[in-house]
Formats: sequence, C-alpha cells, structure tokens
Amino acid sequence: MSTFPQEILSKAATTARGLSIDAVHACQSGHLGLPLGCAEIGAVLFGHALRHCPDHPEWLNRDRFVLSAGHGSMFLYGWLCLSGYADFPLSEIRRFRQLGSHTPGHPELGHVPNGVETTTGPLGQGIANAVGMALAAKMAEARFNTPEHAIFDHQVVCLAGDGCMQEGVAMEAVAFAGHHHLDNLILIYDANAVTLDAMAKETQSEDAAKRFEAIGFDVQTVDGHDMAAVLSALTRAREARGKPQLIIAHTIIGKGIPEVAGTQKAHGEGGAKFAEAARKNLGLPSETFYVAPEVSAFFGERKQAWKADYTAWVARFEAWQANNPALAAVLSAAPGYAHTPNATPAPAVDPIALLESVPEFAADTKAATRKAGQDVLQPLAAKTPLLIGSSADLYGSTLNYIGDLKAGNDDFTPAHLTGRNIRFGIREHGMCSILNGVAAHAIFRPSGATFLVFADYCRAAIRLAALGHLPVIYVFTHDSVGVGEDGPTHQPVETIPGLRVIPNLDVIRPADPEETAGAFAAALVRTDGPTLLALTRQAVPLLKDIPVKTRREGVLRGGYIAKRESAALERILLSAGSELQHALSAAEALGPGTRVVSMPCFSRFDRQPASYREEVLPSACRKRIALEATTSATWAPYIGLDGVALGIDRFGISAPGGVVMAELGMTRERILEAAKAK
Repeated sequence: MSTFPQEILSKAATTARGLSIDAVHACQSGHLGLPLGCAEIGAVLFGHALRHCPDHPEWLNRDRFVLSAGHGSMFLYGWLCLSGYADFPLSEIRRFRQLGSHTPGHPELGHVPNGVETTTGPLGQGIANAVGMALAAKMAEARFNTPEHAIFDHQVVCLAGDGCMQEGVAMEAVAFAGHHHLDNLILIYDANAVTLDAMAKETQSEDAAKRFEAIGFDVQTVDGHDMAAVLSALTRAREARGKPQLIIAHTIIGKGIPEVAGTQKAHGEGGAKFAEAARKNLGLPSETFYVAPEVSAFFGERKQAWKADYTAWVARFEAWQANNPALAAVLSAAPGYAHTPNATPAPAVDPIALLESVPEFAADTKAATRKAGQDVLQPLAAKTPLLIGSSADLYGSTLNYIGDLKAGNDDFTPAHLTGRNIRFGIREHGMCSILNGVAAHAIFRPSGATFLVFADYCRAAIRLAALGHLPVIYVFTHDSVGVGEDGPTHQPVETIPGLRVIPNLDVIRPADPEETAGAFAAALVRTDGPTLLALTRQAVPLLKDIPVKTRREGVLRGGYIAKRESAALERILLSAGSELQHALSAAEALGPGTRVVSMPCFSRFDRQPASYREEVLPSACRKRIALEATTSATWAPYIGLDGVALGIDRFGISAPGGVVMAELGMTRERILEAAKAK
C-alpha cells in the first residue's frame, strides 16, 4: 500500500476493542487488558505491516505472528476474524471459550487448521517459540535460497507483555537470539506497567532497553497508541540488519474502559461489567459483535492485495523448483511443503528402510546407549537432511553431534547458517522451547539433548510440544542411578515415570545398541508428537541372544517378547533399558516357563492392536515381575493386581554406578527373590 490508511485502521482498532469486550462479557471469562491496550498495534500489524494471506494461511513464506501473552487471546482471534481467516468467522468470536469453539481460552496450535502459529499461555514460551521460528527461517534462507530466487525472506513478529519478560525462559531465548544475530525477529513489548496482581513496579525495576541492548538487540521505544509511530518502528525493524529488534510500546492496559484502564483490574475480565458504557464511549452502536461495513470492506480489499503477494511468490517458488530439483527434493520432506502449490510431498519415511542404513553392531559390543546413539545418528542424519541437532552445553556427554564432534565444523553460527548443530549453552528450558518454534515453523526436524534429570527444567516446553503435536526429538542421556558418583541430584529415579504420564509424549528407553537403533528410527518416523530417548551413561552388553531384527523392530512397537518360554507359560518378567539384561539372566534361572518382555516405550505399546498386546502379555498369565531403575508406579497397567514392580522408590546414592545399582536392587538376584515370594 502506497499510503498508510490511518483513519480506517483507527476504526478497525475500535472494532477490535468492541469484539473483545463483547466476547469476554458474553462468557464472563477471559482477559481484556491486552486486546484493548494493543488494539492500535494490532491494526498496524494485521491491517498493514504483516505479510500473510488468509486464503492461504499455511503459505511457507508468510510472516509468523506469535502472541506470547496468550491470555490475551481475543487480540489474536479478533484480528484473524477481521482479516478474513476462514476458521475465525464472527460466529466463532461469539463462542469465545465455549465447548467446541475455534476460540479457546489460550491459542492452541492445531486446534483449528490455520491462523494460530503456536500454543501459548504459559508466559515466556511464545517468545522462545518465536526465536525458534526466526532460527528456522534463517536456516531455510541459507539452505534453499539461490541468487536467482529468494523463496524465503519472511520475518517473525512476537507480542509479549511484562509477564513474558519476567519469565526466565524468555530471557534464555532472547540471549540466544542476540548472540546469533537473528535480525528477522521483531519482539514487541507491550509495556503497560501492569501485571496480574499489582502494578509492575512492585516486582520489576530494570531498564528493559539497556538490558536488551546489552544482549545484542536494537531497541526502539514508542507510544503504542500512536499508529504512525508504531508503523515507523516496524518499518525500521523490518529493514534492520545484523541484530534482532525490540520495540518497547508503552500502552494503557484496558484502554476503552475508563473504570479499569491503566490498572491491574483491567488484566482479566473485571472490565467486562462496564461493556455497555464502554461500547457507547467508543462510539460503537448498541449492537454487540459489531463490525463496521467500511472495516469489512477495507479488509476485503486487503485480502486481495495479500493474495496478489502470495501469487507472486508462487511464481517465484515454481521457478525455483524448476531450476533447483535437488533442493526441491530436500524441501519436499518438510511438513509445511504439503501446502505449497502443486506439491508432491516426499513419501512417508519407512522405519525399516531407515534401519537398513544403520550397520549392525559387532557381537562383542559393550557400549553405553548414548555412544550407540552417536553411531546410529550419523547414517540416519544422512538420510534425513532436514534433521538438526542441538545440545545444552553437553555435546561431549550426550554425543548427539551430527558429523564430526571433534572437528565441530558444522555448528550453526551467524557465519555458517547451514550448520546442523546448535549450541544452546546452559539453557535447557530455552533450548526445548526454541525447538518447539523450529518444529512449528514446519520445515526442519529439531532435536535437542541434555541430561535426563534436567528434563525437569524442560518439562513446560515438552508438555507444550505434546499438546501441540510437535515432532521434537529429545536425546536425554545419563538416564538412571547408573550415573553413579554424581549422586542423587543427577540420578533421575522419578523422571521417566513423570514423563511417561504426559499425554502424546513417547518416552523410549532402549536396552542395548540395537534397541537404540530402533529408538532413533521410531523417533524420526513419528510426526504427530514429540519423542524422548532416554540413554545410558554406563556401558551395557549387546543382547545378542535376541535377533537384531527383533530388537530393532520391537522398539517400533513399544514392547516385544525378548525371550519366549520353551514350556507352558508360568510367569512373565518385564523390563526396560539397562535392566533388561538382568531380567534375561534371571529367566535362565527360573526355568523354561518364564517369558521376558522388553518394554522400551509404554505409549507405543499401548497404541498397538489389542491382539498384539495380548500376544505379548497374555492376560491368562498373572504372575508378572517388572524391574526398572525408576520409581515403580507406572508399571501397574502391565503387571496387574497380582504382579510386582521392583523399582527405586527413593532418591539415589553417590557411589560408583555399579555399586549404586546393586545397592538399590537393580539385580538378577532381586528378581529371583521376588519370584520365590510369589
């Protein structure tokens, strides 16, 4: 647009305020403060500055908008409605926060097909997700753009409030963005000086501008209600190079409802009771959920302009495809590629074919599964070029570097944007939240590593990956009390059970190098949620009495018969991870009627047909004993009322790993004692 349509955008801002007031008033629930306070910012973004296309909402080169302050969800829903997104008609705004609506209390990725870029609500997560999207966009530019055709040049805009800025995960993420010069990231700070309980001065006093300048951001400060100033700041931010951008926008929370504006009372639904007077003061008619005809007409025209931008990009993209078939073949494996014109996505990955690229381990192998993972990863990464790896300052321990770890020559840096390995520093929570953004960006397949015990630092991000069906891979090592001398602070006895109960998260704990190969393949072929691999620090033997094919493919099914009985079935021993060796040994002593079942992944096993689950764990056999170096509770569904779970229902000990395992009962002998007692 050649001129800035300030008059009509001012009317659009008023309309958006009215929609938010009416939606929150109708359900007597929600947060009015941000949608009202940031209405002018929304008008500039959605009416003018953002490059998006409501008719093609999954356009690969669209600008991404992230509402980190997800409690202000009516801001996003209102502007998506006005912009003409099909999943957000006015009827859905009327159903705000109601059962089955497209407008839940906080934005949820995948809840509707389009318009919402990521799940937000837990404060700070959206900022980190936006950093991940900006990171992925940089990688896409470097990997796929050519001198003739720049098919990727989009930017990421994130709107956050004081609450987001106070969360530690946000600061981990912005420090990463500053260090890596992610100049395609624009963070808008809604600085309204209010948090939920009180005025912000009660809990913060830092100079945000100086703080962000110190970590490598360009900073501008504007009046968030001055649309010309907001546009000028956004224009400058879009054109800047070399640094991520922060726009500090001073706003009045709850602007439009004088009774609460500028106070903490405006944060939630407190202002909704003044809806009728507010509508009148704003110059809106008494009709609720009112959209002025001229505002509708304006956005109708904008839709045509956005569609023209999209059509021009399609022509550029098709020319790129024709001239770069090898690059196009790589991109065709990206989840977002399916939404490009005339797309022929790469076929679904066959896990068996993937496993064929991984050589079998030598019969005398005795290695930690983290070391086996290092060996397995290299051929699999060669087969999946969109896979990227990362670690929270632990590559030397987690061993998940793609390529030559000693050379370290494929790091992602501002000078090497095609690098496949990301060094996050000591920022576990930030790492996992950023990886969610990479996955939501829908081009690259992200993976990240740390010690398993630090999953507690990452849990909020892991949970959101599961909620948002994001296929992030976690390579978490040092998985048990076998860590040894580092002691109970680093021995995650309760961590795996705590992760297993997160819906839609696959937790895989392989028992030996060949199961590890199956675990990596299982993670790579899963596209509807995250997978966590729990790998050992200590060496484990190769379980060579079990055929390689059985071990590898058994992991794909979550559980399998590792040793079949040679007489009438009397009992079943179950185990996972490094303790499976003890179950196999105990079975030899318990006689031919003993079966051993390996259960590396409960959730994958649970998804198998009932007939398969019955085949592996026949209900007629009630004598069952499970052994695992974790707290014992999550074994209950598999051992039944008559079974026994032998776990570690206490914290660990500082001593050599083998000593700790023996002291805490992770032995063949403990199984035999339990069998005698039954």
